[in-house]
Amino acid sequence: MGEFAPPGPGHWALDRSHFTGATTPIVQEFITASMGAGTGRVFAELGAPVKETAAAFVNGYMYTRVVPLIRGDKPATKLPPLPVLKLVARVHPEFRRRARAAGRTLAEMPSLEIARRWPDERAELIDANRSFQAVDLATISDDGLERHVGELLDHVRANYERHFWLHGHDLGPLARFVHACEGWGIPGADAVAALAGASPSTTGHTGVLVRLRTLVEAADRPVESLDDVRALGDEARELLDSHLERHGQVLATGYDITSFRLAELPGVVLDSIRTARPAPARTGDDVAALRDRVPVGERERFDEYLEHARTVMDMRDDNGPLTAEWPTGLLRGALLEVGRRLAARGALAEPDDALDLTVAEARRALSGPIPDASEMTARRAARVAQLRLDPPATLGPDEPEPPLDVLPGDLPALVAMVKTAMRHLGMDGAVGVDGMVGVGVGVEPYVGRARRAESADEAIESLEPGDVLVVRATSPAFNAVLTIAGAVVTADGGAMSHAAVLARELGIPAVVGAHDALGIADGALIEVDPRSGRVRVVETA
Repeated sequence: MGEFAPPGPGHWALDRSHFTGATTPIVQEFITASMGAGTGRVFAELGAPVKETAAAFVNGYMYTRVVPLIRGDKPATKLPPLPVLKLVARVHPEFRRRARAAGRTLAEMPSLEIARRWPDERAELIDANRSFQAVDLATISDDGLERHVGELLDHVRANYERHFWLHGHDLGPLARFVHACEGWGIPGADAVAALAGASPSTTGHTGVLVRLRTLVEAADRPVESLDDVRALGDEARELLDSHLERHGQVLATGYDITSFRLAELPGVVLDSIRTARPAPARTGDDVAALRDRVPVGERERFDEYLEHARTVMDMRDDNGPLTAEWPTGLLRGALLEVGRRLAARGALAEPDDALDLTVAEARRALSGPIPDASEMTARRAARVAQLRLDPPATLGPDEPEPPLDVLPGDLPALVAMVKTAMRHLGMDGAVGVDGMVGVGVGVEPYVGRARRAESADEAIESLEPGDVLVVRATSPAFNAVLTIAGAVVTADGGAMSHAAVLARELGIPAVVGAHDALGIADGALIEVDPRSGRVRVVETA
């Protein structure tokens, strides 16, 4: 352990926004299988001129690679002559198919139909997750628990693939809108700001928390626990229990089965109640002002593209919690019950050791052979030790990217749109001149204590209500802790990144993509100025 060799041919980039290292065998297996399958399917449907985005894990760290449409297993380190590339792109059958699909995508935007079906699909997902959640793990037989784990493994695997497939479909309308705005001379960050309020799933729980805060603040006795909240009366008890029934089994500190569910973090739930604030009111004035900046002859197209982008926005933000974090949280609970039973029999040293089973071992954990207790303890220790490694940012030789003008038909236009979206997601690797300046979200500057964290787990351990969360990037795993932050600063990301979207929806000041932000000392007093997009150290720690 400790050597980082490329996991396959081509150029691989480290992804620490989803998994920060020491990833469990089950999640490694599912991500490796599902990312390629999900992205490959949506790329073919939309006409992207690449095969898939592949994932692989090296010493527990996740790396991804965009696989070329042809000869992906034998990548070139030098581009052929441009005439040859042009000829291949025009005569190769798969490129011809992708060009036709790209034309349909630009003309019809089929992703909109996926988004319109999302409310029904969403309801089915919630019902399926609740069905698994309703199983009483403590009383079910060993045979029943083993079947339950197997069904959950299938559920998680299928929904991981759906997760990546949906993210391909939500990107198209967003990319088209932002790309068009930039063509009209409007900065992409201003265009993205017009999408504020289009994600009711992001703020849907805030009304419950705000009402609970009102009840807590009106209490005539101290409220120091969730039981104290329930003791405030029938309304408080019903609101809290309903909130936890819907969100309690959702992973709150990461995507792995080692991450904690919200119900395992009562202090965070209580803090989120104490700091709850209503979602910002939206008047539409900002959109009207933005529309005035569009050339008169293009305003109808602006309206159409904006409507389409807002149509997919909620699906984009709702996707992770429903397809990944809730199913994986349910799997965590089932595996911990397996671990509890095995530990009681002496087959495991600790219940948590069950989290290091492979998929095949988890399916037979209570009836068939699995590694003995000492091997499982060693497996867990080896995985945790991976956190001390320093993974390189890339593995393997660079793969040169062909110029857009060699692509046939509508492929150049489609790729240009996607590149715009990647830039505003903060995924293009660009670094600004001033590392303490990024994309600002919000209006009013905020001054608070910086709390550095490498993961949502660390953030939950250290963040006090009102602190400024300073991280490399956020994912939906940070949703619980972001609600108690006074402001957010990220080193990576752009106007369309998770941190920017959530800050915009919740009304939290933020600066995203300030590349030197991780150099801020923990505990320093800092100013986050969204108007200038600048982070400034007011007082050292």
